[in-house]
Amino acid sequence: MAANPNPVRVLQKNMLTPDIAFFQLGALEGQALAPFTPGAHLSVVTPSGQTRAYSLCSDPHDGMTYGLAIKREASGHGASKSMVDQLEVGDTLEVKAVANYFELAAHAPEYIFVAGGIGITPILSMMRHLLGVGEQRFKLYFCTRSPETTPFLDLLTSEPLASHVHLHHDQGERAQQFDFWPVFETPKAAHIYCCGPQVLMDGVKDMTGHWPSEQVHFESFGVPQVAAKDNETFEVVLAKSGQRLTVPQDKSILEVLRVAGVPVPSSCESGTCGSCRTPLVSGDVDHRDFVLMDDEQSSQIMVCVSRAKGPTLVLDL
Repeated sequence: MAANPNPVRVLQKNMLTPDIAFFQLGALEGQALAPFTPGAHLSVVTPSGQTRAYSLCSDPHDGMTYGLAIKREASGHGASKSMVDQLEVGDTLEVKAVANYFELAAHAPEYIFVAGGIGITPILSMMRHLLGVGEQRFKLYFCTRSPETTPFLDLLTSEPLASHVHLHHDQGERAQQFDFWPVFETPKAAHIYCCGPQVLMDGVKDMTGHWPSEQVHFESFGVPQVAAKDNETFEVVLAKSGQRLTVPQDKSILEVLRVAGVPVPSSCESGTCGSCRTPLVSGDVDHRDFVLMDDEQSSQIMVCVSRAKGPTLVLDL
């Protein structure tokens, strides 16, 4: 993770859709910014005071600006709303770090990109990089509700990207979900990169289970995806009922709670929206979210991504 000690200034802001804003950021004195690789995200302190990670959608070869596309999450905890509603051209923004947990494999024989909604952001950076190095062997399958809700529509329907892009809208007369099976039925040497809503990523996971795992990559909006083999099994105790639940390596606390019939609000399921914030009674937590402040981590946990460092966590449920 590379630190960027300088604040940045908003050079450009425009609405891509009714609820997605694009921001172009530059250094205050016009100097070069910390470099990044395709698929990287930027951690920033939003006008709400909360730190969030947003995928960079700009060309990694442009060392002078960062590009962010941010969806205004009306049901979230205010971070994205403060970015879209409050941040204007000329304002400054504190940048904490740039990091990449969604690295693009170099020199792959072919690239297959799958994006849903705002999940286009890291993949757009990847495609810009590939075009910049003269690589043409890639295809994007981009699913949105309608043309009006499709970010970067003009860019994606114009060359040099248009010939690489398949757009699908699942809203409107006779609309239906896109059938990915013909794309993934026969494994080949391509690398797959998928970013979008959990239901989309789950569908792609199901259809690529017969592909070599090292060729299939998923991103949940800047949250590091720790391999299940690196996780430890632990227990969760529900303080109000005394119920004990086992959380295996390949399941999140949220998934285990759902199976047990314990209702917990959720949305992004990637540790970025704050919907599944749950009171913590005791236990040593491996916090993997981008929501909690340091002083909140002893009493709260995001059950969609965080895990126990020890054998047991006790939740106020």
